Amino acid sequence: MSEGQKQRIAIARAIIKSPRILLLDEATSALDTASEIVVQEALDNASIGRTTIIVAHHLSTTRNADLIAFVQNGQVKEIGSHNGLIKNQGLYASLVRLQQTEKPTGATIASSQQSSSIANQDDTKHVSITSLSTEAKSTEKNATVLSTSGQGSFKRLLAMNLPEWKQATLGCIGAILVGGVLPVYAFLMGAMISVSYSPSHDEIKKKTKIYTLAFLGMAFITLVLNVLQHYNFAVMGERLTKRVRERMLSKMLTFEVGWYDKEQNSTAAICSRLTDDASVVRSLVGDRMSLFIQTIAGMTIACAVGLVIAWRMGLVMIAVQAFIIFSIYCRRVLLKSMLEKSVKAQEESSKLAAEAVTNLRTVTAFNSQSRILQMLKEAQEGPLHENIRQSWLSGIVLGTTISLQLCTWAFFFWFGGYFMVEGFIGAQALFQILVLLISNWRVIADLGTMSKDLDRGTDAVGSVFTTLDRFSLIEPEDSDGYKPKKITGHIEMYEVDFAYPARPNVIIFKGFSITIDAGKSTAFVGQSGSGKSTIIGLIERFYDPLSGVIKIDGRDIRSYHLKSLRNQIALVSEEPTLFSGTIRENIAYGVLASEEVDESEIIEAAKAANVHSFISALKDGYDTWCGDKGLQLSRGQKQRIAIARALLKNPGVVLLDKATSALDSQSEKLVQEALERVMVGRTSVVVAHRLSTIQNCDTIVVLDKGKVVEKGTHSSLLAKRPCGVYYSLVSSANHHP
Repeated sequence: MSEGQKQRIAIARAIIKSPRILLLDEATSALDTASEIVVQEALDNASIGRTTIIVAHHLSTTRNADLIAFVQNGQVKEIGSHNGLIKNQGLYASLVRLQQTEKPTGATIASSQQSSSIANQDDTKHVSITSLSTEAKSTEKNATVLSTSGQGSFKRLLAMNLPEWKQATLGCIGAILVGGVLPVYAFLMGAMISVSYSPSHDEIKKKTKIYTLAFLGMAFITLVLNVLQHYNFAVMGERLTKRVRERMLSKMLTFEVGWYDKEQNSTAAICSRLTDDASVVRSLVGDRMSLFIQTIAGMTIACAVGLVIAWRMGLVMIAVQAFIIFSIYCRRVLLKSMLEKSVKAQEESSKLAAEAVTNLRTVTAFNSQSRILQMLKEAQEGPLHENIRQSWLSGIVLGTTISLQLCTWAFFFWFGGYFMVEGFIGAQALFQILVLLISNWRVIADLGTMSKDLDRGTDAVGSVFTTLDRFSLIEPEDSDGYKPKKITGHIEMYEVDFAYPARPNVIIFKGFSITIDAGKSTAFVGQSGSGKSTIIGLIERFYDPLSGVIKIDGRDIRSYHLKSLRNQIALVSEEPTLFSGTIRENIAYGVLASEEVDESEIIEAAKAANVHSFISALKDGYDTWCGDKGLQLSRGQKQRIAIARALLKNPGVVLLDKATSALDSQSEKLVQEALERVMVGRTSVVVAHRLSTIQNCDTIVVLDKGKVVEKGTHSSLLAKRPCGVYYSLVSSANHHP
């Protein structure tokens, strides 16, 4: 076929899916002019009534788009309609003119006529993306599909604390007033020192009594203000922590299973994120923000008091404080830069040491200890010279800043002495400003130590919002999804290609197809790694296939409202999960939390699962505590409770993933009886290692490396002896029970 014919067939293939979104990636770029006109007409017809995204080199194909985005170097440079962008005389207009000069006149006229013929189709909504760079287009498309916003901001964090606005107001008032305590203390202390130089003993006694009472009053006021400040900020922080953890966990529970398969999203990492990040965020809002407001308020009030007491010395104090702050900032930047360079310089030697320890047996076997040490010595030479250079730099810079800070004191006392000689200030004013400056030293030091916590807090906020802003690749609450009241369970897998997201290079299925009849039991057997459990994961839509279609009751599984679909599917796995609660609560876990479950329904499900008699014999019956992860129960008991939980859902499809493989013979018999009751009248998909448990299944499918090699009943597959794969598996099982 010609390129144009193939392209039109591809368009027909896309239309037959009745998609809501149509993606056209340079659909006419490789066509000649005549074919392009015909194909473009087909594309315009296909776009009617659909959201359409077009990536194009030939701009004649995009002029009728509702919105055109011009992408260059991974950034949107211009956006608007065709006519609007032409009027702007920008990049898009230049590219249009360039293509018009290069394109044959006839083709341009034909394209214009074709465009005008469909200009009135207002119900077509599509976006065109043009680009000078293939990389830019690819980046833009990937960003459209996988975009997540992880740019956490302190402003957004405070917005989450809006319900605590009253506590925030009271806390800020308390912090500002506490910040003003030090300047007032400095004012009183300076005055108290100057009293000692008074020539009158009566005046000394009188003023000492006044200032002593003032200090006692300040102590009481400080106590009240600190309680007001820290209580309200603590309430804000704790409630924010609760809110952050709830939202993070709620968001994580919507993510696709493939997200949890990644190493960075392990159970330990997620638990750490929920605890550590939320705690750091609480510290940032509850403690650090409180201290920051208090510090800024204290410094501002101190400067104002200094200017009121003696404006000349006040200005000197402000200049000295500014220089001290600048010195502390320079030291922090230098030390941070040195630490980063030191860590980077040590990377090679750290990797070498890690490899040596990891491969210790190999090193020992080849007696390579001396070689490793020599390599480590050579790797350390570069970092050694770098650290020596940085030591000189840090010594000079840190020594200079500390020396200059001491010089500022000399500067302060020189100006103070000069102003006193000139009569601009008295001894009391000098003492008061001196104590103000000394007290602000502590405030500035607190501000310096807080910067490290702010860095940690910024990272934690970014981590929190990265989680909260992520969109699941498999949305469980799609509002447009089909919500079935009941499914019959006819399952089709057609031309499915699949690889796990954590192992994209390991292809599990390639063109895999299978049909599972409704109301029948289908068992999958085969060696480990043949893809048996993968089928369970695909039916549950834990993962989406790379290509191909999975249908349930004739409908693409991706068109369902996923939570509604999963309500119709029950899963009993090899190692059932029981939660820390009573047996009744674990069985009732099989239905939605919003639904009420009668005691009789729980008992009926337990009887069907062959576990009622065991539960009744317990001291507390159905109120027996299962323990953490069901540790108080045996595997067989846990498995039967899991089956009762599945039965309570009254599902249309039952998935049994090696449900008896970890049981002893006695427990297996009880569980197998329960499973056979579960499968009656339902579509059952059974994955098994023990072939004795699937002999009564309606269909047995033998898999090998992601391919169906045999299919039939137990008796028909055994009849293929001795060359049959299933017969070989049964024979091996009989010889190795």
